[in-house]
Amino acid sequence: MKRNIVIAFLALFAVTMMAEEVYVSPETLAKRERRKNLTVKEWNTHDKTHTRWLDRVKVYDEQGRIIEEIEYATYGQKWRVTYEYTDAVGGKVAKEVEYNDKNKPARIRKYEYNANGTKAKQYNYLPNGKLESVKVFEYVFEK
Repeated sequence: MKRNIVIAFLALFAVTMMAEEVYVSPETLAKRERRKNLTVKEWNTHDKTHTRWLDRVKVYDEQGRIIEEIEYATYGQKWRVTYEYTDAVGGKVAKEVEYNDKNKPARIRKYEYNANGTKAKQYNYLPNGKLESVKVFEYVFEK
């Protein structure tokens, strides 16, 4: 019994290690196709005064992946996040940089992925580049 479990685990591990590219579903590709080079601006309008203000902006790249997100308040930018990806097609987010209201880096996150495309680790850095913490992702499936 134990031997069969070990063999099954090794077979699954070998299959996931052989996967060189991350699978991207047709639905995801269709969504990306519609978002190529798109900028989405979200506006709020006050009910009584009818004043309008910019709430959020999302910018997508030529592959339809989000590359920047900015949230605004009445006084200006609250925060901004930029995204960098591992490759051009099925790439996962490799790095996120979060900026504060003064547009200065506040936090940097870098990611590592397992062979099957799930997140393995998240490295959190301070703006000066010093490693602050590491988050490890563990996937447990219940029977």
